Amino acid sequence: MSTKTKIGVIGCGQISDAYFKASETFDNIEVTACADINMETAQAKAEEYKIKALTVDELLADPEIEIVINLTIPKVHAEIAIKTLEAGKHAYAEKPLAISTEEGRKVLELAKAKGLRVGCAPDTFLGGGQQTARKLIKDGWIGRPISGTAVVMGCGPERYYHKAPAFFYELGGGPMFDLGVYYITALINLLGPAKGVSAIVSKGFEHRVTGPQGVNPYEKLPVDVPTHYSGTIEFHNGTIITLLSSFDVWANQHKPIEIYGTHGSLEVPNPNTFGGPVRVAIGDQKAVEWSDCPITHQYTENMRSIGVADMAKAISTGRKHRASGELAFHVLEIMEAFEKSSNEKKYIELESTCEQPAAMPIGLRLGDLD
Repeated sequence: MSTKTKIGVIGCGQISDAYFKASETFDNIEVTACADINMETAQAKAEEYKIKALTVDELLADPEIEIVINLTIPKVHAEIAIKTLEAGKHAYAEKPLAISTEEGRKVLELAKAKGLRVGCAPDTFLGGGQQTARKLIKDGWIGRPISGTAVVMGCGPERYYHKAPAFFYELGGGPMFDLGVYYITALINLLGPAKGVSAIVSKGFEHRVTGPQGVNPYEKLPVDVPTHYSGTIEFHNGTIITLLSSFDVWANQHKPIEIYGTHGSLEVPNPNTFGGPVRVAIGDQKAVEWSDCPITHQYTENMRSIGVADMAKAISTGRKHRASGELAFHVLEIMEAFEKSSNEKKYIELESTCEQPAAMPIGLRLGDLD
Protein backbone atom coordinates (compact mmCIF):
# COMPACT_ATOMS: atom_id res chain seq x y z
CA MET A 1 0.00 0.00 0.00
CA SER A 2 1.22 3.49 -0.81
CA THR A 3 1.93 5.87 2.05
CA LYS A 4 -0.57 8.68 2.42
CA THR A 5 0.65 12.27 2.44
CA LYS A 6 -0.26 13.81 5.79
CA ILE A 7 -2.20 17.09 5.58
CA GLY A 8 -2.75 19.83 8.15
CA VAL A 9 -5.53 22.42 7.82
CA ILE A 10 -5.20 25.97 9.16
CA GLY A 11 -8.54 27.76 9.34
CA CYS A 12 -11.72 25.93 10.36
CA GLY A 13 -14.37 28.30 9.00
CA GLN A 14 -17.35 27.67 6.71
CA ILE A 15 -15.34 26.32 3.76
CA SER A 16 -13.36 23.80 5.83
CA ASP A 17 -16.07 21.11 5.88
CA ALA A 18 -15.89 20.77 2.10
CA TYR A 19 -12.14 20.14 2.36
CA PHE A 20 -12.41 17.69 5.24
CA LYS A 21 -15.12 15.67 3.49
CA ALA A 22 -13.74 15.69 -0.06
CA SER A 23 -10.24 14.72 1.10
CA GLU A 24 -11.64 11.35 2.19
CA THR A 25 -12.17 10.49 -1.51
CA PHE A 26 -8.46 10.40 -2.28
CA ASP A 27 -6.40 7.52 -0.91
CA ASN A 28 -3.07 9.35 -1.36
CA ILE A 29 -3.79 12.04 1.28
CA GLU A 30 -4.96 12.08 4.88
CA VAL A 31 -5.94 15.11 6.96
CA THR A 32 -4.46 14.45 10.40
CA ALA A 33 -4.67 17.82 12.17
CA CYS A 34 -6.36 21.21 12.13
CA ALA A 35 -5.76 24.61 13.70
CA ASP A 36 -7.66 27.85 14.04
CA ILE A 37 -7.18 31.20 15.75
CA ASN A 38 -10.16 30.10 17.86
CA MET A 39 -9.09 26.88 19.60
CA GLU A 40 -12.70 25.91 20.37
CA THR A 41 -13.50 25.99 16.65
CA ALA A 42 -10.50 23.76 15.89
CA GLN A 43 -11.44 21.32 18.65
CA ALA A 44 -15.00 21.06 17.32
CA LYS A 45 -13.74 20.17 13.81
CA ALA A 46 -11.17 17.78 15.25
CA GLU A 47 -13.86 15.91 17.16
CA GLU A 48 -16.17 15.81 14.13
CA TYR A 49 -13.51 14.45 11.77
CA LYS A 50 -11.50 12.44 14.32
CA ILE A 51 -8.24 14.34 13.88
CA LYS A 52 -5.92 16.36 16.14
CA ALA A 53 -6.64 19.96 17.17
CA LEU A 54 -3.41 21.96 17.39
CA THR A 55 -2.30 25.55 17.61
CA VAL A 56 -0.94 27.02 14.37
CA ASP A 57 2.63 26.79 15.68
CA GLU A 58 2.12 23.19 16.79
CA LEU A 59 0.71 22.22 13.40
CA LEU A 60 3.62 23.83 11.55
CA ALA A 61 6.07 22.02 13.83
CA ASP A 62 4.40 18.61 13.42
CA PRO A 63 7.01 16.45 11.60
CA GLU A 64 4.35 14.15 10.09
CA ILE A 65 2.57 16.92 8.18
CA GLU A 66 3.92 17.47 4.66
CA ILE A 67 1.30 19.80 3.14
CA VAL A 68 -0.58 22.61 4.87
CA ILE A 69 -3.96 23.71 3.54
CA ASN A 70 -4.49 27.39 4.34
CA LEU A 71 -8.18 28.29 4.73
CA THR A 72 -7.70 31.60 6.54
CA ILE A 73 -9.03 34.97 5.32
CA PRO A 74 -7.33 36.37 2.19
CA LYS A 75 -5.29 39.11 3.86
CA VAL A 76 -3.20 36.52 5.77
CA HIS A 77 -2.84 33.95 2.97
CA ALA A 78 0.68 35.07 2.10
CA GLU A 79 1.72 35.29 5.75
CA ILE A 80 0.59 31.72 6.47
CA ALA A 81 2.13 30.45 3.22
CA ILE A 82 5.50 31.95 4.14
CA LYS A 83 5.36 30.42 7.64
CA THR A 84 4.45 27.08 6.09
CA LEU A 85 7.36 27.16 3.66
CA GLU A 86 9.76 28.30 6.35
CA ALA A 87 8.65 25.26 8.37
CA GLY A 88 9.74 23.06 5.45
CA LYS A 89 6.22 22.12 4.30
CA HIS A 90 4.44 22.47 0.97
CA ALA A 91 1.79 25.23 0.97
CA TYR A 92 -1.71 25.05 -0.52
CA ALA A 93 -4.13 27.98 -0.10
CA GLU A 94 -7.75 28.75 -0.63
CA LYS A 95 -8.05 31.46 -3.24
CA PRO A 96 -6.54 33.94 -3.74
CA LEU A 97 -2.82 33.15 -3.53
CA ALA A 98 -2.29 36.56 -1.88
CA ILE A 99 -3.94 39.99 -1.92
CA SER A 100 -1.25 41.51 -4.16
CA THR A 101 1.25 40.35 -6.74
CA GLU A 102 4.00 41.71 -4.52
CA GLU A 103 2.98 39.29 -1.75
CA GLY A 104 2.39 36.45 -4.19
CA ARG A 105 5.83 36.86 -5.71
CA LYS A 106 7.47 36.56 -2.28
CA VAL A 107 5.65 33.27 -1.69
CA LEU A 108 6.75 31.77 -5.01
CA GLU A 109 10.34 32.96 -4.62
CA LEU A 110 10.60 31.44 -1.14
CA ALA A 111 9.14 28.14 -2.37
CA LYS A 112 11.65 28.01 -5.21
CA ALA A 113 14.54 28.75 -2.85
CA LYS A 114 13.48 25.96 -0.51
CA GLY A 115 12.59 23.43 -3.19
CA LEU A 116 8.96 23.26 -2.03
CA ARG A 117 5.65 23.43 -3.87
CA VAL A 118 2.86 25.99 -3.76
CA GLY A 119 -0.69 25.14 -4.77
CA CYS A 120 -3.84 27.23 -4.71
CA ALA A 121 -7.56 27.01 -5.22
CA PRO A 122 -9.76 27.14 -7.10
CA ASP A 123 -9.42 23.52 -8.15
CA THR A 124 -12.95 23.36 -9.57
CA PHE A 125 -11.46 23.48 -13.09
CA LEU A 126 -10.41 19.85 -12.47
CA GLY A 127 -14.07 18.85 -12.23
CA GLY A 128 -16.02 16.95 -14.87
CA GLY A 129 -17.91 19.95 -16.22
CA GLN A 130 -14.89 22.16 -16.88
CA GLN A 131 -12.81 19.28 -18.24
CA THR A 132 -15.62 18.31 -20.62
CA ALA A 133 -15.78 21.88 -21.93
CA ARG A 134 -12.02 21.89 -22.41
CA LYS A 135 -12.14 18.65 -24.39
CA LEU A 136 -14.86 20.04 -26.67
CA ILE A 137 -12.67 23.05 -27.48
CA LYS A 138 -9.59 20.87 -28.03
CA ASP A 139 -11.54 18.47 -30.27
CA GLY A 140 -12.70 21.37 -32.44
CA TRP A 141 -16.43 21.30 -31.80
CA ILE A 142 -16.73 25.09 -32.00
CA GLY A 143 -13.70 25.66 -34.24
CA ARG A 144 -11.15 28.26 -33.23
CA PRO A 145 -12.25 30.27 -30.15
CA ILE A 146 -12.67 33.94 -31.07
CA SER A 147 -14.47 35.58 -28.15
CA GLY A 148 -16.69 34.93 -25.17
CA THR A 149 -18.31 36.16 -21.98
CA ALA A 150 -17.81 35.34 -18.31
CA VAL A 151 -20.42 36.72 -15.91
CA VAL A 152 -20.79 36.35 -12.14
CA MET A 153 -23.07 38.90 -10.51
CA GLY A 154 -25.14 39.07 -7.33
CA CYS A 155 -25.87 41.36 -4.42
CA GLY A 156 -23.20 40.16 -1.99
CA PRO A 157 -22.57 37.21 0.36
CA GLU A 158 -23.98 39.10 3.34
CA ARG A 159 -27.45 38.94 1.75
CA TYR A 160 -27.68 35.17 1.51
CA TYR A 161 -25.45 32.94 3.54
CA HIS A 162 -22.28 34.27 5.17
CA LYS A 163 -22.27 34.74 8.94
CA ALA A 164 -19.16 36.95 9.12
CA PRO A 165 -18.87 38.72 5.73
CA ALA A 166 -16.78 41.78 6.71
CA PHE A 167 -13.61 40.45 5.01
CA PHE A 168 -15.40 40.36 1.64
CA TYR A 169 -15.24 44.17 1.64
CA GLU A 170 -11.66 44.52 2.84
CA LEU A 171 -8.48 44.46 0.73
CA GLY A 172 -8.33 41.04 -0.90
CA GLY A 173 -12.12 40.78 -0.99
CA GLY A 174 -14.75 42.02 -3.41
CA PRO A 175 -16.46 40.12 -6.22
CA MET A 176 -13.31 39.68 -8.28
CA PHE A 177 -11.12 38.11 -5.59
CA ASP A 178 -14.06 36.12 -4.18
CA LEU A 179 -15.80 34.91 -7.35
CA GLY A 180 -14.08 36.27 -10.45
CA VAL A 181 -11.06 34.16 -9.51
CA TYR A 182 -13.04 30.99 -10.38
CA TYR A 183 -13.94 32.37 -13.80
CA ILE A 184 -10.44 33.55 -14.70
CA THR A 185 -8.92 30.24 -13.59
CA ALA A 186 -11.50 28.36 -15.66
CA LEU A 187 -10.72 30.51 -18.71
CA ILE A 188 -6.99 29.77 -18.44
CA ASN A 189 -7.82 26.06 -18.22
CA LEU A 190 -9.89 26.41 -21.40
CA LEU A 191 -7.79 28.87 -23.40
CA GLY A 192 -4.31 29.11 -21.89
CA PRO A 193 -2.59 32.16 -20.40
CA ALA A 194 -3.68 35.76 -20.88
CA LYS A 195 -1.86 38.66 -22.52
CA GLY A 196 -3.56 41.81 -21.20
CA VAL A 197 -6.56 43.50 -19.57
CA SER A 198 -8.65 46.61 -20.22
CA ALA A 199 -11.27 47.41 -17.59
CA ILE A 200 -13.38 49.83 -15.54
CA VAL A 201 -14.31 49.19 -11.89
CA SER A 202 -16.70 50.96 -9.50
CA LYS A 203 -18.21 50.77 -6.02
CA GLY A 204 -22.01 50.79 -5.78
CA PHE A 205 -22.33 51.36 -2.03
CA GLU A 206 -20.11 52.90 0.64
CA HIS A 207 -21.53 50.52 3.27
CA ARG A 208 -23.21 47.10 3.26
CA VAL A 209 -25.58 45.65 5.89
CA THR A 210 -25.36 42.04 7.07
CA GLY A 211 -28.42 39.79 6.95
CA PRO A 212 -30.25 38.16 9.86
CA GLN A 213 -28.01 35.07 9.62
CA GLY A 214 -24.90 37.05 10.55
CA VAL A 215 -22.90 36.76 13.75
CA ASN A 216 -23.80 40.45 14.18
CA PRO A 217 -27.18 40.76 12.40
CA TYR A 218 -27.75 43.98 10.45
CA GLU A 219 -24.22 45.21 11.11
CA LYS A 220 -23.05 48.11 8.93
CA LEU A 221 -19.90 47.15 6.99
CA PRO A 222 -17.56 49.70 5.36
CA VAL A 223 -16.67 48.91 1.73
CA ASP A 224 -12.96 49.37 0.97
CA VAL A 225 -12.78 47.62 -2.42
CA PRO A 226 -14.51 47.90 -5.82
CA THR A 227 -17.74 45.93 -6.00
CA HIS A 228 -18.34 45.99 -9.76
CA TYR A 229 -15.74 44.97 -12.36
CA SER A 230 -16.27 45.23 -16.11
CA GLY A 231 -13.50 44.49 -18.57
CA THR A 232 -11.91 42.52 -21.36
CA ILE A 233 -9.17 39.90 -21.12
CA GLU A 234 -7.03 39.23 -24.18
CA PHE A 235 -5.56 35.72 -24.33
CA HIS A 236 -2.35 34.72 -26.10
CA ASN A 237 -4.32 32.40 -28.38
CA GLY A 238 -6.23 35.44 -29.69
CA THR A 239 -9.50 34.93 -27.81
CA ILE A 240 -11.14 38.07 -26.36
CA ILE A 241 -13.28 37.51 -23.25
CA THR A 242 -15.62 40.09 -21.69
CA LEU A 243 -15.78 39.56 -17.92
CA LEU A 244 -18.33 41.03 -15.47
CA SER A 245 -18.00 40.42 -11.73
CA SER A 246 -20.27 42.28 -9.31
CA PHE A 247 -21.80 42.44 -5.84
CA ASP A 248 -24.07 45.29 -7.00
CA VAL A 249 -26.67 43.35 -9.01
CA TRP A 250 -29.98 42.13 -7.58
CA ALA A 251 -30.80 39.78 -10.46
CA ASN A 252 -29.50 38.81 -13.89
CA GLN A 253 -30.01 36.05 -16.46
CA HIS A 254 -26.53 35.71 -17.94
CA LYS A 255 -24.91 32.31 -18.43
CA PRO A 256 -21.71 31.78 -16.41
CA ILE A 257 -19.30 31.37 -19.34
CA GLU A 258 -19.87 31.20 -23.09
CA ILE A 259 -17.11 30.71 -25.67
CA TYR A 260 -17.79 31.72 -29.28
CA GLY A 261 -15.80 29.99 -32.02
CA THR A 262 -15.54 29.95 -35.80
CA HIS A 263 -17.94 26.98 -36.06
CA GLY A 264 -20.23 27.34 -33.05
CA SER A 265 -20.69 28.32 -29.42
CA LEU A 266 -20.01 26.58 -26.11
CA GLU A 267 -21.82 27.07 -22.81
CA VAL A 268 -19.48 26.32 -19.90
CA PRO A 269 -20.93 25.50 -16.45
CA ASN A 270 -20.54 27.59 -13.32
CA PRO A 271 -16.83 27.33 -12.45
CA ASN A 272 -17.65 27.54 -8.74
CA THR A 273 -18.98 23.98 -9.11
CA PHE A 274 -17.54 20.71 -10.41
CA GLY A 275 -20.35 19.42 -12.62
CA GLY A 276 -22.39 20.49 -15.67
CA PRO A 277 -24.32 21.33 -17.67
CA VAL A 278 -22.22 21.73 -20.80
CA ARG A 279 -23.98 22.76 -24.01
CA VAL A 280 -22.95 23.43 -27.60
CA ALA A 281 -24.56 25.15 -30.58
CA ILE A 282 -22.97 24.17 -33.88
CA GLY A 283 -23.24 26.67 -36.76
CA ASP A 284 -24.59 25.57 -40.18
CA GLN A 285 -27.02 26.73 -42.86
CA LYS A 286 -30.05 25.86 -40.73
CA ALA A 287 -31.26 27.23 -37.41
CA VAL A 288 -28.56 26.97 -34.76
CA GLU A 289 -29.82 25.28 -31.58
CA TRP A 290 -28.24 24.41 -28.24
CA SER A 291 -27.66 20.76 -27.37
CA ASP A 292 -26.68 19.20 -24.05
CA CYS A 293 -23.37 17.32 -23.99
CA PRO A 294 -22.65 14.28 -21.82
CA ILE A 295 -20.06 14.87 -19.12
CA THR A 296 -16.94 13.05 -20.24
CA HIS A 297 -14.85 13.25 -17.06
CA GLN A 298 -14.93 12.14 -13.42
CA TYR A 299 -15.57 14.44 -10.42
CA THR A 300 -18.90 16.20 -10.77
CA GLU A 301 -19.66 16.52 -7.05
CA ASN A 302 -18.03 18.95 -4.61
CA MET A 303 -14.39 17.80 -4.58
CA ARG A 304 -12.60 20.73 -2.95
CA SER A 305 -9.19 19.31 -2.03
CA ILE A 306 -8.73 17.57 -5.39
CA GLY A 307 -6.07 20.20 -6.05
CA VAL A 308 -4.25 19.19 -2.87
CA ALA A 309 -4.51 15.49 -3.75
CA ASP A 310 -3.19 16.27 -7.23
CA MET A 311 -0.27 18.20 -5.71
CA ALA A 312 0.54 15.30 -3.38
CA LYS A 313 0.43 12.92 -6.34
CA ALA A 314 2.69 15.21 -8.35
CA ILE A 315 5.21 15.43 -5.51
CA SER A 316 5.40 11.64 -5.28
CA THR A 317 5.75 11.12 -9.04
CA GLY A 318 7.81 14.18 -9.98
CA ARG A 319 5.29 15.65 -12.42
CA LYS A 320 3.83 19.18 -12.33
CA HIS A 321 0.69 19.75 -10.28
CA ARG A 322 -2.30 21.35 -11.94
CA ALA A 323 -3.57 23.92 -9.38
CA SER A 324 -0.10 25.45 -9.22
CA GLY A 325 1.29 28.57 -7.63
CA GLU A 326 2.30 29.84 -11.07
CA LEU A 327 -1.29 29.52 -12.30
CA ALA A 328 -2.61 31.25 -9.16
CA PHE A 329 -0.07 34.07 -9.52
CA HIS A 330 -1.08 34.65 -13.17
CA VAL A 331 -4.73 34.77 -12.08
CA LEU A 332 -3.78 37.19 -9.29
CA GLU A 333 -2.06 39.54 -11.73
CA ILE A 334 -5.08 39.45 -14.06
CA MET A 335 -7.44 40.33 -11.18
CA GLU A 336 -5.14 43.12 -10.01
CA ALA A 337 -4.93 44.43 -13.59
CA PHE A 338 -8.67 45.19 -13.68
CA GLU A 339 -8.36 47.86 -11.01
CA LYS A 340 -5.02 49.06 -12.36
CA SER A 341 -6.47 49.47 -15.84
CA SER A 342 -9.42 51.41 -14.45
CA ASN A 343 -7.25 53.70 -12.33
CA GLU A 344 -4.71 54.37 -15.09
CA LYS A 345 -7.34 54.42 -17.87
CA LYS A 346 -5.28 52.21 -20.17
CA TYR A 347 -4.71 48.66 -21.40
CA ILE A 348 -2.49 46.68 -19.00
CA GLU A 349 -0.04 44.24 -20.56
CA LEU A 350 0.56 41.35 -18.17
CA GLU A 351 4.08 40.51 -17.01
CA SER A 352 3.41 36.96 -15.83
CA THR A 353 2.36 33.85 -17.68
CA CYS A 354 1.84 30.19 -16.86
CA GLU A 355 1.42 26.86 -18.56
CA GLN A 356 -2.11 25.75 -19.34
CA PRO A 357 -2.70 23.05 -16.69
CA ALA A 358 -2.53 19.48 -17.93
CA ALA A 359 -5.96 18.12 -18.82
CA MET A 360 -7.50 15.42 -16.65
CA PRO A 361 -7.65 11.99 -18.31
CA ILE A 362 -10.94 10.41 -19.33
CA GLY A 363 -11.96 7.18 -17.63
CA LEU A 364 -10.59 7.79 -14.15
CA ARG A 365 -12.04 5.88 -11.23
CA LEU A 366 -13.24 7.93 -8.27
CA GLY A 367 -10.15 8.80 -6.26
CA ASP A 368 -7.72 8.50 -9.18
CA LEU A 369 -5.85 11.49 -10.64
CA ASP A 370 -3.72 9.97 -13.45
